[in-house]
Amino acid sequence: MGIKIINRANKNYKVEIAVLFIWFFALTIILSYGIHWLFFDMNRFKENLIAQSTSPDGTYTINVYVSDGEIFFSDLIIGELVFNKEEKEPKIIYWKFAEEKANIEWVNDHTVVINDIRLDLPNESYVKGRVKRKRL
Repeated sequence: MGIKIINRANKNYKVEIAVLFIWFFALTIILSYGIHWLFFDMNRFKENLIAQSTSPDGTYTINVYVSDGEIFFSDLIIGELVFNKEEKEPKIIYWKFAEEKANIEWVNDHTVVINDIRLDLPNESYVKGRVKRKRL
């Protein structure tokens, strides 16, 4: 009889561990989705389009969105590069806090100036105060 009690306790322990693992896994998924939605989901900003400009040869379109500061406590400008002549996903090329307006000027077909930041497309982006060049 003593052995059965130990086995029951052992089974209860395994069930408790399984339930804790499932709760931990579910919480991890929910938190991961929340972080993705908060920082990386561009669909949240699509309704706040403030500027749009197409390159002189029509290869690129830049859409600039603004966040109203609800999440980030400051206005945030996000520039999205859309490839008009290629089947590529749009990419973020400009990300800057504490701005409300966007001035887009094309220097040539592949060079753009957004709020005094010069970018050579499609390999450069401006994030966190630095121009970054994608290595080929």
